[in-house]
Amino acid sequence: MMLQRRLAGAVMKCSPKRVRFDPNKLAEIKEAITHQDIRGLVGAGVIARTPKKGISRSRAKKRALQRQKGRQKNSGSRKGTHNARFPAKREWINRIRKQRAFISELKEKGIIQTTMVKELYQKAKGGYFRSKGHLKLYLNERLPKQK
Repeated sequence: MMLQRRLAGAVMKCSPKRVRFDPNKLAEIKEAITHQDIRGLVGAGVIARTPKKGISRSRAKKRALQRQKGRQKNSGSRKGTHNARFPAKREWINRIRKQRAFISELKEKGIIQTTMVKELYQKAKGGYFRSKGHLKLYLNERLPKQK
């Protein structure tokens, strides 16, 4: 039977471990000693190949779903540094774009003059402002109160 198992594995291009014999036709299988004989039995359905065992993704899918909802993201689940998870450069890009957009908006509305625009732009570029909110705070202190 080991010969038949090995031949069947070669014919079906799989491992001999995955070869399954029909228990009712064992005598017929024992007589098969060539590749051609085995091919005939495979065609007749006497010898079959068992399906490969896969790794279940159900747990991984469930975890991914939870992460989509924002769960499982606390310190115990984090592998990379803060910078690896959200690069400092990307943080800077987001911050500076907001500040520059706000400055240009104020310029368009005529709330600040060109000299002030230049000053604010340079301060923003130098990293003086922590955020758009900080920029607003700075302006509230500097600009004269309008009635």
